[in-house]
Amino acid sequence: MKKLESSLLNMVLVLTGVAVIMGGILAYVNYLTEGPINEQKEKALADGIKKVLVCDDLVVTKTDTVKQNDEKGKELTYVIYQTADAKGYELGVAVESTTSGFGGDLKVLVGFNPEGIILGYTLLEHAETPGLGSKADKWFQKGGKGDIIGKNPKEPLTVSKDGGQVDAITASTITSRAFLLAINNAYKAYKITPADAETGATKSEKR
Repeated sequence: MKKLESSLLNMVLVLTGVAVIMGGILAYVNYLTEGPINEQKEKALADGIKKVLVCDDLVVTKTDTVKQNDEKGKELTYVIYQTADAKGYELGVAVESTTSGFGGDLKVLVGFNPEGIILGYTLLEHAETPGLGSKADKWFQKGGKGDIIGKNPKEPLTVSKDGGQVDAITASTITSRAFLLAINNAYKAYKITPADAETGATKSEKR
């Protein structure tokens, strides 16, 4: 029996040692990759801001974080990037907005000009069905079947199936609703930011 106890103890010690070593290796790999991954995310965001504001030469002048509760009481966080061109003129804002789609979270970056008109958008993250819900990346772009570019969400955008003016992605009404909700929520968040409400925050000179 003593020999058995010794064997079990040795096994536990070996397994513990292996777990510690593997944990250390994983932590080291994570340390090495964390920097490059963050740099890639920052570059993707910077490129996204330029894309949705249709301007390659811009600077982010201010970043705001806004929290709002949705209709179910869930707190949502929006990040608003205020921008200006090389001469300091206000271009508008890019807003990060997340909602729940068919397969999971749907994160959108949408650009608005100072009047609240949609300049462009891009999907930052999604877990929608390939070939269906994932079409949101193109479907609502300028010239697409559900084109929202140039629209102002002052009156919330909804799919035609719900009496709205936007054609839903074929066989992906849930994703389409989630996408438009993200756009509408982004607009609401933008409109309540201090700079937009003119509470004394610095604003860039408008054209």
